Amino acid sequence: MSEPPKPPGPVEINDLATLRALAHPRRQQVLQHLTVHGPATSAGLARALGLNTGATSYHLRELARYGFVEEAPRAGAHGRERWWRATPGDRRFPPRSRQTPEMRLVMDELNHHAYAQDLELFERAQREADPADDAWADGFPYSRGTIRLTLPELREFFEEYIALLNRYKRSEDETPPGARTVLTRLLAHPAPAAPSEPDEPREPGEPRESGAGEPT
Repeated sequence: MSEPPKPPGPVEINDLATLRALAHPRRQQVLQHLTVHGPATSAGLARALGLNTGATSYHLRELARYGFVEEAPRAGAHGRERWWRATPGDRRFPPRSRQTPEMRLVMDELNHHAYAQDLELFERAQREADPADDAWADGFPYSRGTIRLTLPELREFFEEYIALLNRYKRSEDETPPGARTVLTRLLAHPAPAAPSEPDEPREPGEPRESGAGEPT
């Protein structure tokens, strides 16, 4: 059995114009729909997202311009009908220490919309899952935890997570019957510093206690 082809290496997106194009809320919706549901036409996206075809066509062109989507030729397509799919790849953003102030603002906006969409998808999937006749109603593994790591160890942890995802990636031809698209998200961050102890309340006019050994 031949070894599966290795996925392409990560590509860092460090161009401000590209990040701004991706951070647009409507383009986030378009890209998410293509990622979750597969290829679609501009008209199909418009119906699914409640937009007009002019808007979806424009956002698709902008996403294609920056390499986030690509045309997906399909057998049986009618006339000039164009199908689009999310371009696969391991795209990453520069660490915060290498982001300019303008880039941080764009990244904050992008993350805000992305987290909100992820939560909405999770809650919607749970609402629609019927335990009575859908075995996938149990398909919501969830974990919260804390670990003590150095920064290099955290980077290694992340790369091992990406490698695990790549192990389970399959082409459409290799996907077994009964398989479904499963959305995975990893969110890790250092814990905030512990709050400082508040000063003890004092009566009005009461002097603050002096340090030990200091004259009053």
